[in-house]
Amino acid sequence: MQDNLTDRFIEELEVFGKTPLEPNTVAQAKNCFLDYLGATLAGSRMIQEKGDQMLSFFEAEGQSKVIGFAKRAGLMNAAFINGVSSHVAELDDGVISGIIHPGSPIISAMLPVAESKRIDGLSFLKALVIGYEASVRIAESIQPNHKLNGYHATATCGSIGAAIAISTMLGYSRDQLKSSISAACISAAGTLKALEDESQLKPYNVGYAALNAIAASSMGYSGFNPPNDVFQGNRGFFTMMSERFDESALFNNGNKLAVERVYVKPYAACRYCHPSIDAVFNITKDKRVDPTQIESINIRTYKWAVEGHDHTEIKGISSAKMSIPYSVAVAIIDGKAGLDQFSNSMIENSQVKELSKKISVHSDQKLTAEFPSKSAASLEIVLRDGTVLKDEVDNPKGEPVNPLNENELLEKFKSLAVYGGKNEKEAHSIIKYNQNLEEDISILMELL
Repeated sequence: MQDNLTDRFIEELEVFGKTPLEPNTVAQAKNCFLDYLGATLAGSRMIQEKGDQMLSFFEAEGQSKVIGFAKRAGLMNAAFINGVSSHVAELDDGVISGIIHPGSPIISAMLPVAESKRIDGLSFLKALVIGYEASVRIAESIQPNHKLNGYHATATCGSIGAAIAISTMLGYSRDQLKSSISAACISAAGTLKALEDESQLKPYNVGYAALNAIAASSMGYSGFNPPNDVFQGNRGFFTMMSERFDESALFNNGNKLAVERVYVKPYAACRYCHPSIDAVFNITKDKRVDPTQIESINIRTYKWAVEGHDHTEIKGISSAKMSIPYSVAVAIIDGKAGLDQFSNSMIENSQVKELSKKISVHSDQKLTAEFPSKSAASLEIVLRDGTVLKDEVDNPKGEPVNPLNENELLEKFKSLAVYGGKNEKEAHSIIKYNQNLEEDISILMELL
């Protein structure tokens, strides 16, 4: 066995890349792509004014589609703005064991390159699957310590996976691929400081990850020599990013493919909020709970979901999307947890503010031990008359073991596409061409 971990990982990717995709994997890759497009179209509307300002700042027009803006930009600028749009609505896919959203950085980086290089749909899908696989394996090897150190794996590991996806899509040699991976590892960045205060910079991490992936791929394409083993050593990626590293997670251990292990978000909030939101909807399924009669709400969940997500002082939309108390409050009051529930008007709603402050979130040892095999939360509502309403959710809606059905996936896309400015006919056309993506990706691109 070789000592060079980077080379071993590249060999693993090459073996994986030579394996034909099963029909169900192709179908799932298309689902991931469609889900990405819905989240990005909705996000583009949310940042429309700022996005226009960024496009103006970049000045030079280009040939690459900027999703949701009816404009074109330079290849890297388009990837950057698409990346920001894809993450801002908090509706992008993820893999809970890696604490990562793979689709937003990977597809944001891939699309402008695929459009520029006229990549066929099947090659695009194959590279998407490999990019997901690489980014999730790398993330799983260093989580949760990577997050505890303050890193945003969607930005760091997502950028590496995106560089691998681009290199695969363009048919790089082994040496070119190694150079691309190395460049992405050396420049991978993004911290969760972006979650604090009134910051709106969390999506910037994703935009930068996509941009960095293209830049890293250009280094590989151009033949720049990399370090011999960028993964290992005192200044290697894994040493720098985490005190603990599970090497076995990098290699095939009989797990399902990463693209088949993603969750799909039904609610416009951080995934850590979803078990508690589901618990609310389970309790209120048959009878609404009067928020004025609530004395207190106690939530217990795994410890990774507590810090940074237990705040009741909401400082803007980004803060609301990260808050379990806020998410639970709007779910009780509005009976929904969509984009409209995470708006400035709802944040200023006095009833939401009052109820949020009655909600406490605590770490539970048992639920922590069960993570990531379960992403659980228990919720207890205590009413003024002494009535106690309880529910526990082991895996929220959208997890592979509790998936959205086909109709729910399509309805999610259509609602987000319409929110993002598409009409019903355009949304149906995107669905239609996505279903036949292997045949031609160029027509679909024109619809974005």
